[in-house]
Amino acid sequence: MGAGVLLFAGIIYAWSLLNEPFRNVLDKGQLGFNYTLTICFFCLGGVCSGFISKKTTPLLRLLISAALLFAGFFIASRLVGVENLNPLWLYLSYGVLCGTGIGFAYNTVISMTNALFPDKMGLSSGVLLAGFGLSLMTVGYVYQMLGRNDEIGWSAAYLIIAISLGAILLLAAFFVKPPPQGTEFPAAGKGKKPQEQGEAKDYTTLEMVKRFSFAKLFIIMVVLSATGVAVSGFASDILRDLSGLDFGAGELSGDAARFNNFIPFAVGLFGVFNGLGRITVGWLYDNLGTRKTQYAVSITAVIAPLTLVFAIIASSVVLGIAGLCLGGFAFGLAPTTGSVFAAKFYGARNFPLNFSVINLVLIPAAFAPALAGMLRESTNDFLTVFIIITAISAVGAVINLTMKKA
Repeated sequence: MGAGVLLFAGIIYAWSLLNEPFRNVLDKGQLGFNYTLTICFFCLGGVCSGFISKKTTPLLRLLISAALLFAGFFIASRLVGVENLNPLWLYLSYGVLCGTGIGFAYNTVISMTNALFPDKMGLSSGVLLAGFGLSLMTVGYVYQMLGRNDEIGWSAAYLIIAISLGAILLLAAFFVKPPPQGTEFPAAGKGKKPQEQGEAKDYTTLEMVKRFSFAKLFIIMVVLSATGVAVSGFASDILRDLSGLDFGAGELSGDAARFNNFIPFAVGLFGVFNGLGRITVGWLYDNLGTRKTQYAVSITAVIAPLTLVFAIIASSVVLGIAGLCLGGFAFGLAPTTGSVFAAKFYGARNFPLNFSVINLVLIPAAFAPALAGMLRESTNDFLTVFIIITAISAVGAVINLTMKKA
């Protein structure tokens, strides 16, 4: 149930597909800022959900999510086809309402479901978050096909999103529940060395943010997320640039039309590898322990943006697709890492709020699309963007290897 809910809630990452009806009325900077705003309010929605988690039920929090998502996508459906569109309306509907609603769903589903699997926290987080990541390839792709259908169109497609997400969250509200009181679970970290089990103490959120390990974790998560957010926000544009084809405002034909039809599939691979990254790193944390897994995370964080640098230099679509896949995989490492570290390092008692605070890393990372859009406009390609991200990733990799205990 949790993975299914997050599969639809992961529509937040499909903006590069769903922004199609707004590309001719808003520039890349405005489109990038809307995605940035969505990510920011997604994080803030998670914090609000975590903050009220001890005083409210999962039922209420998921009902709030359903209402916000329905309202946000419904308003967005009325904006399609509006000439001289004021971007503030899109920012309010898609960015604020939808972002907040998804944050409520994300925090509630993950905290309630992970509470059932304390002995397999990594794998549980990975499977749940894989649903979130796979949304781009599955749900996002379906919604885009509906929008491109002449008999349906984008306005109706956005209305369908509003109704389907609202209904799914409404249904989930009656099923997603905390474990019954008195339930006995297998011990977390069974069979692991003591240093791999993390600390037993339950840290409050204030205690957590004061620790040096939190600052390190925050930097690591920003680095991992920045690559993924930048790639997911402009995946379609990256591939168009690499193709060297003309994608003007008019009707496409020939190679441009064929490549344009191929783009949703290629972009969808980002979502597939995003999901694989989340499951893989969760399994690694459970079976290899934190230290060895951190080595794999560090290497992936550098290779992903570096591949896109080579792709842009060589003008290679094949390398570009490989970069999208690696970027998705690297992005998938971040949320599972945050979930595992929140539980292992800072305890289960305050997990909902601690996890949502750790997830705030997406706010600085969310500015990557806006900055990428501005750099793309000024330099006419994404090369500078991914050179900068590669350099930052190398610094983050070094910091990641120093993480040992809370």
